[in-house]
Amino acid sequence: MEKAKISASQLFILMVLFEMGSALLVPLAIDAKQDAWIAILLGMVLSIVLVLVYHKLYWYYPDLLPTEYMQKILGKVMGTVLAFIYLFFFMYDASRVLRDFGEMLLTFAYPETPLFIANALLMLVVIYMVRKGIEVVARSGELLFSLMFILSVLGFILIISSGLIDFTNLQPVLEEGIKPVLKVVFTQTLYFPFTEAIVFTMILPYMNNPKKVKLTMICATGLSGINLILTMLINISVLGVGLTARSQFPLLSTVQTIQVADFLERLDVFFMLALVIGIFFKISLLFYAAVIGSASLFKIKSPSRLSYPLGLVVLFMSMTIASNFQEHIHEGMEIAMFILHMPLFVGIPIFLLLVAFLKNRKKKKG
Repeated sequence: MEKAKISASQLFILMVLFEMGSALLVPLAIDAKQDAWIAILLGMVLSIVLVLVYHKLYWYYPDLLPTEYMQKILGKVMGTVLAFIYLFFFMYDASRVLRDFGEMLLTFAYPETPLFIANALLMLVVIYMVRKGIEVVARSGELLFSLMFILSVLGFILIISSGLIDFTNLQPVLEEGIKPVLKVVFTQTLYFPFTEAIVFTMILPYMNNPKKVKLTMICATGLSGINLILTMLINISVLGVGLTARSQFPLLSTVQTIQVADFLERLDVFFMLALVIGIFFKISLLFYAAVIGSASLFKIKSPSRLSYPLGLVVLFMSMTIASNFQEHIHEGMEIAMFILHMPLFVGIPIFLLLVAFLKNRKKKKG
């Protein structure tokens, strides 16, 4: 671990930026149709239970990275294998978000630019940020969070002012009952984006006030959920269920429809800036977790040495994980959810907590 400390407010900002990140881009929970907001709400509430599991593991081992306490809980061999799986996932997830960024940039701004160039430019900035350490990442988050918040509020006001919202698109509520909503919750919104916050278990040992961690994580998850609920409510009320489902990036499609007083229009460039900020921090945090975890696992004294080789791996993966954007989305929402997200976000953390609880109880009795 590097010698660094971050505050509770910095953790809160990083979590909000991370969870909103790429989730703002996609039509989140649209399989629930006009009840997408209910699926996001339930996913957020249930994910808080898992966030508490991650926090409890941190509470048992406050000075250790997960790559270290996994070996204490499961033994050196099993713990090392499991830690390596998580590090691979962090890199894989970073490559997926990087692909989201590249596709968005090419679709709306630079259609003639090769995807590799767009991804490589952002990855270079991410590598530079990660080499500077977690304190620099946290301070940058504080600075850019304000800009993102201002742009979000401004966009909300402009959408209301332009008279685009039609609340009839949100009716009828629960038209097909609660079952389709619950299906979306347990196959999508429980895992993406809320429990992706498991990456913060790699950052919690840097907290300067461990007592504030639990409340900070719960509040950050709540604010992210509210923001995503409002976003989907606006997308569906402006575009309708059908167009929201068909759109690659529904929020940008919504922003493109803004027209106030016949002269204020084509504002998507400003809101692309807000989306890029969220995506940038999500990639940075996932990549930082992969770098610091790899340095811990393989006993490398200077984690920054790993930035460039691991950055090249993430860049290469972002180009090769799918042949087109539709395949990329299908892989993320259908395949990765079941193969990676369910065991890594739910099953394994609960199992680790159970074993850690039994071990610590034996120590107390002894």
